[in-house]
Amino acid sequence: MDTVGIVLLGCGFISEIHADCYRRFVPDARIEAVVGRTEAKVRAFADRFDIPRWFTDYRQALELREVQLVDICLPNNPHAQVAMNAAAAGKHIICEKPLCMNLREADQMIESCRRANIHLMYAEELCFTPKYVRAKQLVDEGALGKVYLVKQSEKHFGPHAEWFWDVERSGGGVTLDMGCHAFEFFRWVLGKPKAKSVYCQMGTYVHGDKTRGDDNSIAIVEFENGAVGVAEESWAKPGGMDDRAEIHGSAGVTYADLLHGNSLETFSGVGYGYAVEKAPDTKGWTFTIYEEAWNYGFPQELEHFVACVKNGTQPLETGEDGRAVMEIIMACYESAAAGRRIDLPFQTEAERPIDPWLNRRA
Repeated sequence: MDTVGIVLLGCGFISEIHADCYRRFVPDARIEAVVGRTEAKVRAFADRFDIPRWFTDYRQALELREVQLVDICLPNNPHAQVAMNAAAAGKHIICEKPLCMNLREADQMIESCRRANIHLMYAEELCFTPKYVRAKQLVDEGALGKVYLVKQSEKHFGPHAEWFWDVERSGGGVTLDMGCHAFEFFRWVLGKPKAKSVYCQMGTYVHGDKTRGDDNSIAIVEFENGAVGVAEESWAKPGGMDDRAEIHGSAGVTYADLLHGNSLETFSGVGYGYAVEKAPDTKGWTFTIYEEAWNYGFPQELEHFVACVKNGTQPLETGEDGRAVMEIIMACYESAAAGRRIDLPFQTEAERPIDPWLNRRA
């Protein structure tokens, strides 16, 4: 095929990033349709990105013969059902993080895509972020010796969309929303070893008026190769985004700060943002990242996934990777609820990652 036809599911913040990246950076992709909940919003989105079709029912979009790839940029709770329907329609899938709501759903998604012989691609952009890619190259070259500690943190004052705060739709708080980045970053940097154990502490410190979910967490993940990952995630940090990583080895160390080393020092009295809605943390002094989507790896990620569909090659990030991350996330909430380390493999019947922690607090 010359180009890959895409239907974009969702017209919120992450959908805007994906649409812009396809348009500017991925010539082998063409967005054939976009799907949104309300007609006014999805029509405006389609007009803004010159998308020829729009729908309010995604099942209609799955019928388009011109579409080979479904890009799921929806709230967490419908991921599994939408993916299984897309697989039944013979469409390849990109699924934004986290993969789904629980391990049962993850297994169903993976099996549906296996039976349909289509790609289930897990959209973890940190594995494509240029600074982090260079850091991993140092690891792979042996420049740092044997890696024994990896740290990653992402902190800001909370998400844009209301559904993130609603644990019924999201499934959890910051450990789910941003810890998933750190956990796959650890696996990717280390060569994807199996996780051995998890210990996690979390709480709702600032945003109790908005959510029952955790807004700050610290997780320690031990891997079978002896390395340890430390994730520090927060929705409780004022003053804008902070995203950084450290990799420590027997022969060296590298520090990667995604924002402060290649940004503008900006003061704004009104705020600004990638999306139409201004980010709430952009008033006052901030670090404005240049070419934000590129620096975070979104164009590289989407270009890779489109090439996998076009050429029939294996993606770097798969549904199985998303499931491994979900297992760590589920173990984190269990650890925080029980106040102890949780060994992996970990099995649970919890419908949402946050359930054990909420039940402990009830």
